[in-house]
Amino acid sequence: MAKLVVHQDKIDDVQAFIKICPFGAMVEKDGKVELTAACRMCRLCVKKGPKGAMEYVEDEKKPTVDKSKWRGIAVYVDHVEGRIHPVTYELLGKARELAEKISQPVYALFLGSEITKEAEELQHYGVDKVFVCDKEELKDFKIETYATAFAHFVDMVHPAAILVGATPVGRQLAPRCAARFRTGLTADCTVLDIHENSDLVQIRPAFGGNIMAEILTPNHRPQMATVRYKVMDAPKRSPEKSGVIETFDVPTEELSSHVEVLRVTKKEKEKSIEMADVLVVAGRGLKKKEDVALLQELADELGGEVACTRPMVENGWFDAKHQIGLSGRTVRPKLIITCGVSGAIQFVAGMNNSDTIVAINTDPKASIFKTANYAIVGDLYEVIPKLLSDIREGKGENA
Repeated sequence: MAKLVVHQDKIDDVQAFIKICPFGAMVEKDGKVELTAACRMCRLCVKKGPKGAMEYVEDEKKPTVDKSKWRGIAVYVDHVEGRIHPVTYELLGKARELAEKISQPVYALFLGSEITKEAEELQHYGVDKVFVCDKEELKDFKIETYATAFAHFVDMVHPAAILVGATPVGRQLAPRCAARFRTGLTADCTVLDIHENSDLVQIRPAFGGNIMAEILTPNHRPQMATVRYKVMDAPKRSPEKSGVIETFDVPTEELSSHVEVLRVTKKEKEKSIEMADVLVVAGRGLKKKEDVALLQELADELGGEVACTRPMVENGWFDAKHQIGLSGRTVRPKLIITCGVSGAIQFVAGMNNSDTIVAINTDPKASIFKTANYAIVGDLYEVIPKLLSDIREGKGENA
């Protein structure tokens, strides 16, 4: 691994040098500077410290993988009893975009029981080949059996990169498979790109959303990334089929599991902010819990739902399923109205792909205005009643 080497003779003021580190990763011991496990390798000590006091030593060059043997962008087909999750179509669209840059094929991996017919739907989304493993042992999701089938696919096809939806299933399956192949996995990517040599560029917020990290896996294959629902653009369904369906088998004895599914209890359907076309979002500008009713009134007039930022959940004003952001839900409504929201990057990352963003805030310098299509500088307690009046007036004229 890369490392930092301290040259004690170059340090005149130990305490001043230690204060350079924003993570408190340098300490003084017996008059000398030592690094602790808190070091993030940000190299500020190299840049801002006395010349030569801290030296960054690069990794020894590692043997690289033969990238010519790993081709294609694969997408894991997330589904429940054959009903394909829409994040799969979004990933197929991104996979096609990436594959065209490097002139490689797009694959889909579909694991389950009695799913061969459903696999035909994937052919309407630009896939070159759908690999289907249809076995009774894969009827219910069990991490051991699915990881084994996934590994068989990788060993058979050798895809350069694999995209997985950040669903409850994907979040379990992707890391298990990445560990099997001793490769890298980047979770919750917001941007994906690819180099000509097939190195996948995986971009995601890091350090609490304060920076955007660009992550590469140059020495291992396959490269793996998970992406949340509604982060990527889903392609239009083509009326014509493309590609072929290829079935593959995994020996039954290899699909044994220590888990037995006794029964599946279906969750009752409920309204979800992820599916709403209109969202009204409560931020810290809301003074008290009772004022949520004002936002609900606006949402009802627009036929939408009320959502919130993280502090509102922490205050106990909302359930976590209403939260937007990196630690909440990713949404993509046709219209989103933020009320008293500052615009922290963690929140913005969960909603910046909305069609139209209207922001209401008293602070003209609020970060949310950088993202908004329409900015209203004013008190939400004055602006929202006026909006409600205008909406109702408009509805009356059209009655």
